[in-house]
Amino acid sequence: MGLFLILLVLTIGAFGFLIGRLKAIKLRSASQKKITSLNHYYGYYIAIFAIVPSLLVFLAITAFQGYIVEVYVLSDFIDLNPNLLASDKNLLLAQIVNTSKGIELFDEISPLVTDAVDKYIYIEELIDTLTYVIVLSVAGLLSLVAYVKIKSNLDSRKFVESFLLILFFTCSLVAIMTTVGIIFSLLFQTLKFFSQVPITDFLFGLNWSPQRVFVRDSGDLDTRDLQNAFGAIPLFAGTFLIAFIAMCVAIPVGLMTAIYLAEYASPNLRDWAKPIIEILAGIPTVVYGFFAALTVAPIVRDLGQNAGFTVSSESALAAGFVMGIMIIPFVSSLSDDVINSVPQSLREGSYAMGATKSETIRKVLLPAALPGIIGSFLLAVSRAIGETMIVVMAAGLAAKLTANPFDAATTITTQIVVILIGDQEFDSPKTQAAFALGLTLFIVTLLLNFIALQVVKKYTERYD
Repeated sequence: MGLFLILLVLTIGAFGFLIGRLKAIKLRSASQKKITSLNHYYGYYIAIFAIVPSLLVFLAITAFQGYIVEVYVLSDFIDLNPNLLASDKNLLLAQIVNTSKGIELFDEISPLVTDAVDKYIYIEELIDTLTYVIVLSVAGLLSLVAYVKIKSNLDSRKFVESFLLILFFTCSLVAIMTTVGIIFSLLFQTLKFFSQVPITDFLFGLNWSPQRVFVRDSGDLDTRDLQNAFGAIPLFAGTFLIAFIAMCVAIPVGLMTAIYLAEYASPNLRDWAKPIIEILAGIPTVVYGFFAALTVAPIVRDLGQNAGFTVSSESALAAGFVMGIMIIPFVSSLSDDVINSVPQSLREGSYAMGATKSETIRKVLLPAALPGIIGSFLLAVSRAIGETMIVVMAAGLAAKLTANPFDAATTITTQIVVILIGDQEFDSPKTQAAFALGLTLFIVTLLLNFIALQVVKKYTERYD
């Protein structure tokens, strides 16, 4: 229903654009004085009046529809039990909806349930009909009003540009408020976690075993269960170990790939090679995880054992290597663009001084492109730190404090996934630990971005 109604509204808007443009053309030919805006602005004027208010009305109806349906359908049940819990209401409404679709989940279909099903069918049909009538009426009437208001002295361009300015500001505000909401949601749960677990134990503890909070001597949580259970040092160590291995693969390969594509490859080869390399960034991470677990990990284990090392079947080396392959495009593509943006006059000046191509690259191009290259490195580091699926499938879940790349390891993101799997009680320190880890990861990423900005600011040079 919703998609078809939106298509109808867009169709009315498109028709309004055409008639508005045609009226502007007619005014321009009939009037001796010039009209204030170009023809298409008058079309946009009607289209905005037709589409925007009607979609806002549709969103408002959709937002309140669930509440209206719940109150109307469950009115008899609420009269019998005024203290009905919200969870019970949701379950009851879901059963009524399924019953209306022929899926009988009630043990016994009572007259009360039958009446509720009839109410549900009636209110849904009524709301759908009213939604169509109201939304399409708003779109049509406002289109007519906008059409009548089009005159030679109407500055439709100013109206359209003001609308676009408000739209852009709203989108920016949504992005900002989303970031603020994420921060406050993480911060709220993290403060609740640190009210039970000292922050020093979290930041400097060497043992990570959140499952211990479920060990109870009585009905209440024993505070001894929280001691030495949330030490995040093993997670930090595993995260940075795997990210370091990934960067050891991605930085040299990606940077040398960028240099070759920018300075040595022919235009035809570059046109083919760059999109193929960038395909690596579009492969789902779960596919990389399968590749790491089924192909790379056994190869690493066999090679290590043949060399006399003890290698775990799930190792940080295998996960880091595959992660490095995954983030090569982040380094190569951005570095390639930065190197290509260096002015050609710098290359020609270096060649005029007798420098070779390799000397020009090392002493002129790379220093000039250094801020962008460093930015690509830090972006790749942030991507590596935030990766989850490859680590889950190839590096294991054991929170072990080790610097041995042949051992199993885990990361912050992996433990967040493990903690939040299944039904969770958000009053439990175990669940709140995931928010503490998320806030820590957010702060680390923020610091990396800040460092990148400082590096770019310090080393950026202006070339005329």
